[in-house]
Amino acid sequence: MSNFEDNTVNQKFRAVYSYLEKNNLIRGKSDIAKHLGTYNHVINSILKGKRNITVDQLNKLVEKFSINANYLFGCSEDMLAGHGDVPAHLLSELGFEGRRNITLVTQKAVAGYAMQRDNTDFMGGLQKFSIPGYAGGLVAFEISGDSMFPTITNGDIVVCEPLERGEPLRDNNVYVIVTDVVVAKRVQQIKTNDQITQLRLISDNNVMYQPYNVDLEEISQILRVKCRLTQSGIN
Repeated sequence: MSNFEDNTVNQKFRAVYSYLEKNNLIRGKSDIAKHLGTYNHVINSILKGKRNITVDQLNKLVEKFSINANYLFGCSEDMLAGHGDVPAHLLSELGFEGRRNITLVTQKAVAGYAMQRDNTDFMGGLQKFSIPGYAGGLVAFEISGDSMFPTITNGDIVVCEPLERGEPLRDNNVYVIVTDVVVAKRVQQIKTNDQITQLRLISDNNVMYQPYNVDLEEISQILRVKCRLTQSGIN
């Protein structure tokens, strides 16, 4: 039988509940239950360590009360500091069942994604998961190599939001670029006659890896990096 009382997220939820109640942001268990889309007795059971809080409830907690997801996973002492890097191993260890809106592209599947991302059978066969506070159809890539070290290291997972073609980019921000390969790089936009025609892809490990240019027409997809999952926590 699971020891719900010792679950890190449940412990942090109890602390968040005390904070919200103390600061008059909620009016007891019934009030927070309404915000989280559940019932008074469910909140009472979570607070007493008799059941786990669900991912859907965590999502609502993060969104409605601006709670730091890292705090809930035991990776930050800042309850209200916003979202950041969540250790990847916690996703499976906590055993939560959520909406699974994030498609995981492992290192073995990256080459296939570049060629078959429009293939529903291929995409449907990939693992899916969810993270509190991250909604919408997202794609996570397991990173191989050290070209973006120290920002992104080998084995990290970057969670990304696919962009519509022509959507504005920000120079020097990190994106995942899909051509016949998939890479995570900083980008700079290159214009010809006031039109963006190329992206300059830049590695943070610039001692070992030189920047290079890619024609815009060769790029099939650009994804904005929203957060990074690590095996050891926040660096």
